[in-house]
Amino acid sequence: MTRITDRTAHLRAAGVSFVVELRAPLPRILHWGEDLGELTDEGLAALGLTADGVALNNSLDEARQFTVWPTEADGWSGTPAHQGHRAGTATTPRVTMTGAEQSQDALVIGLHDADAGLDLTLTYRLDPSGVLGVHTRVASPPDASGTAAPYDLSATTALLPLPNRAQEILDFTGKWCRERSPQRGPLAFGGHVREIRRGKPGLDAPHLLTVGVPGFGFRSGEVWALHVGWSGNQRWLAERLPEGAGVHGGVLGGGELLAPGEIRLGPGDSYTSPECFFAWSDEGLDGLAGRFHTMLRARPGHPSSPRPLTLNTWEAVYFDHRPERLLALADTAASVGVERLVLDDGWFLGRRDDTAGLGDWAVDPQVWPEGLSPLADRVHAHGMQFGLWVEPEMVSLASRLAREHPEWLLGPSVGLGPSARHQYVLNVAHEDAFAYLLEALDALVAEYRIDYLKWDHNRELHEAVHRGAHGGDRPGVHAQTRALYRLMDALRARRPGLEIESCSSGGGRVDLGVLARTDRVWASDCNDPLERQTIQRWTGQLLPPELVGAHVGGPRSHTTGRVADDSFRLITALFGHAGIEDDLTARTPEQLETLTRWAALYKEVRGLLHGGRVVRADLDDDATQLHGVVAPDAGAALFCWVRTRTSVPAQSGRVRLPGLAPGRGYRVRIRTEAGLPSVHQITGPAWYRAAVEDWVALPGTVLTGAGLPMPTLNPGQALLVEVAPQTTAH
Repeated sequence: MTRITDRTAHLRAAGVSFVVELRAPLPRILHWGEDLGELTDEGLAALGLTADGVALNNSLDEARQFTVWPTEADGWSGTPAHQGHRAGTATTPRVTMTGAEQSQDALVIGLHDADAGLDLTLTYRLDPSGVLGVHTRVASPPDASGTAAPYDLSATTALLPLPNRAQEILDFTGKWCRERSPQRGPLAFGGHVREIRRGKPGLDAPHLLTVGVPGFGFRSGEVWALHVGWSGNQRWLAERLPEGAGVHGGVLGGGELLAPGEIRLGPGDSYTSPECFFAWSDEGLDGLAGRFHTMLRARPGHPSSPRPLTLNTWEAVYFDHRPERLLALADTAASVGVERLVLDDGWFLGRRDDTAGLGDWAVDPQVWPEGLSPLADRVHAHGMQFGLWVEPEMVSLASRLAREHPEWLLGPSVGLGPSARHQYVLNVAHEDAFAYLLEALDALVAEYRIDYLKWDHNRELHEAVHRGAHGGDRPGVHAQTRALYRLMDALRARRPGLEIESCSSGGGRVDLGVLARTDRVWASDCNDPLERQTIQRWTGQLLPPELVGAHVGGPRSHTTGRVADDSFRLITALFGHAGIEDDLTARTPEQLETLTRWAALYKEVRGLLHGGRVVRADLDDDATQLHGVVAPDAGAALFCWVRTRTSVPAQSGRVRLPGLAPGRGYRVRIRTEAGLPSVHQITGPAWYRAAVEDWVALPGTVLTGAGLPMPTLNPGQALLVEVAPQTTAH
């Protein structure tokens, strides 16, 4: 619902209000957060009146306002909405409103910067989920005299206000195989600023920057959050100044991090910023996750078919691409119940290890003398989909492409810097390189009827510059990112049924920009279930399970060397887009039988897992976790009870199952297809012992109010608890 008057715009959706007073010279933000209801004209006027603060001592002689475009012109000493200059001048924006209009659930405000001669268009779009998307277009008008210098745009930052009670911050960092590691603390005065200079969000990406009332948890507390929906360099911030932001306590903001000289707006040129996504909830982190999951699931291009059980060949064969070995693997995979087989790195020209071949996207006849057809045909004959690993944005110097087209590399003209993973970056924004990639990828997809591309991106974009039209090296990350989007869009336009996974050394490119044209992300190269429990938990703060690749590896982890029980590995991989990363031909008949049961279980429950509400319990003992997915009508659920390490309490006591309806009758059972966990007790709770054998009837008031006494598991163990509606037979 949207209301707009001559003075005020009020956007409403899913319990969220966003109110802007459209007054001259510059609109101000009155409110973002809890739904204020259907405000009358008198109510809107009262809201504007209460947004007037005080004039402080030793400060401006009038009360500060927090406008839609905060700059020094209105006394804002924090991060400005935009920065730039024309040949060293026009550095103090003086912005005024030129108009405003409503379109569906959006507010579009026209602005003009008289000092810089810029026209700005600021768009707020409130999704039905309650997520507010914000982006800006900056345009330099045509110059009839032909004398105006280009405008060097340094930054545009989408900024929304935070109240004083928002005093605790949570975001993420990480490294290879430990992505999305949470870091949390008080929001101090000054700026909490994260600048990403890797040419992609990176393994240490902020992911979702959240500020809330002290002590907010998964199930409670008021929180405000930001995601920068962009696959290149980024800037995120939460900022508090002693004088506040108008009557507000601070700001939350973000945008693209631009290199000096990267965006130069000549007459008639324009720049459109990436969309920043803001969300508010008074139901803690699960409330935020629910908003983003709802928004993503409503996209026209969101995957609608059941997410196929996938086998990826990397940890099965690595670079050992003997056709007979892979054909046997495909046969075994089909017998287990796999629905998609993905051939990973090692199939193309000269690719016997990771030092050569990138860029030469043709099948190596020395390894595959008949091409990939024998494998692709065998996979399709089993009724499985066929997928292929590619890394189009990278190139090996030991490749035909690099030798024939060194001008296609993205790097300084004086010479390349050090390689990373033995590779460099291909300038996808170069028209000829773009055309080569599009034709090479399209030919592969067509010839082998490829259903799915695992699209990798393994190195960071350091010294990412290209030679400009008039000489000199120009920054290239922005153009590279836009070219990537165009390449994916063009390929999918040619091959509408093609699915793409965003992989980047694991989880290094997990953002809503790339997900606008891909179908899932690879959360991490680490399949160790102990690490995966945390990685998947926090990846799910932004993405629903069906978009997150979660594979079960072999008993010994490829990345940590840790050995884990089958049940822990299998249950952990269930809570996502499940798959297998293992040489099935090396498994015993008993292990294959367990995998077959687990595959059938995944197919049984994926409708719930990929369409329900993700819930996570707030527990006193951080050595334990309880998470699950609850059906939209709260009629059914699947929960995972996990112990990651030992702790002092000998028993966990009663644990509430979140998300269920207190007034409903339920029945509970333990799913044993993946096996039962080992326990640190002589006997378990009575309900647990009974639920291993059959359904146990329990009212919702007990499950959500009193809670269930949970068994004490040994470290590195998980238990799968299914909840279903009570039936008359029980």
